[in-house]
Amino acid sequence: MDVEMGERYHSGQPMDAAVLAALTVDPTSVQATVLVLDADGTPLAHAALRILRGEWEVKRVIVDGSQRGRGIGRALMSELERIVREAGPDARRMILQTGDRQPEAVALYTRLGYTPIPTYEPYVLAIPNSLCFELLLG
Repeated sequence: MDVEMGERYHSGQPMDAAVLAALTVDPTSVQATVLVLDADGTPLAHAALRILRGEWEVKRVIVDGSQRGRGIGRALMSELERIVREAGPDARRMILQTGDRQPEAVALYTRLGYTPIPTYEPYVLAIPNSLCFELLLG
């Protein structure tokens, strides 16, 4: 599923070390991973939650392109929210970073009530064209 992101963002040059570092997820920070499979066990979507500087950050939300528009992304994000509310009852918000070449993702997050926030670390300098969002859990 990551192939599509490579096609959208690949410039023909190796990824800058700062960008690679910003996008790298330390496995010890991951609190949950959700994988959506079809009846045959084929992966349709995945996402993860990590703790980043005390915040619940949504990472690696990818829905197979052929499966978009079926509510899978909405269900995936709903499950992530459920996990955060259960695991972190004092959590104030969920945050996420996406790229400027992912209009489908931006549309999904907006429909789900996520609102734009300033770009946060580690993306500020490494990926200044990041689009960042929050969902208040209040």
